[in-house]
Amino acid sequence: MGIDVRNEIRDFLSSRRARLTPDEVGMPSFGGGVRRVPGLRRHEVAMLAGVSVDYYTRLERGSLKGVSDSVLEGLAGALQLDEDERVHLFDLARLANAGVKVMHRNVPTRVRPGVQRLLDAITGAPAWVRNERGDVVATNELGRALYAPMFAGPGRPVNTARFTFLDPAARDFFPDWAATAREAVAVLRAAAVANPCEPGLVTLVGELSTRSEEFRGWWAAHDVRVHRRGGKRITHPIVGELQLDFEALELVADPGLTMFTYSAEPGSESERSLALLGTWAATERSERLAAVRAGEVEQDD
Repeated sequence: MGIDVRNEIRDFLSSRRARLTPDEVGMPSFGGGVRRVPGLRRHEVAMLAGVSVDYYTRLERGSLKGVSDSVLEGLAGALQLDEDERVHLFDLARLANAGVKVMHRNVPTRVRPGVQRLLDAITGAPAWVRNERGDVVATNELGRALYAPMFAGPGRPVNTARFTFLDPAARDFFPDWAATAREAVAVLRAAAVANPCEPGLVTLVGELSTRSEEFRGWWAAHDVRVHRRGGKRITHPIVGELQLDFEALELVADPGLTMFTYSAEPGSESERSLALLGTWAATERSERLAAVRAGEVEQDD
């Protein structure tokens, strides 16, 4: 699976057009007649974007090469794109102009020692680092404990999307599984255009498309998302339900890597459960170290 640029542009623009109605964009009386398909018509989008119908038709057929930023901004406004979708549109335009080989970059698979030391210094909150295809490349003790079912799975590298779609434990771990899964697809869709033909991402998308009907359906929706902050509800096998907030921090010195930190509302049951999870993780570590010293198990890598 590679990126077919024209198809990506066509499907993205047509899917954004299909989700809007004339009432939503303030033109209820335009067009007239019975609508055979949902969403806006091309001439309505063209009018909103300030371009000719013929020009918009050419754009929606997959030709963004040479399109000015002002036209792209007009399209973003006409289609009511959010910030993530707007960035995606501009990525598609850059892809059309530069080509996949120019935009391709390697995905980091490990962190620098200084980043790991920073993670280890965060003792009161789960924290981990992942790359843009969702591989978890580093974590602190509490982060590993929080996502214990994901780390217990057989797949390596540990990958958030693979766990979500292919590990049965994920559906119990994420009470809001469908929303979590759709968001994972949207994150991968954005990454696939931002860094096209990256071998690991191509392989991952191919694997998930082959093995998960739900992934295939949501991938075809062309939704895009970039994680910056949000909430996460988890049913942990040790401490039960946790309602957490997360912040995503891009590592400026390490392009392609993002650190996620989790916290609970002060004084909440989730905060107490998170503290209990930290105690459990510390106990597990102590017991394992004792077993290693006794020669009963091998030391983790």
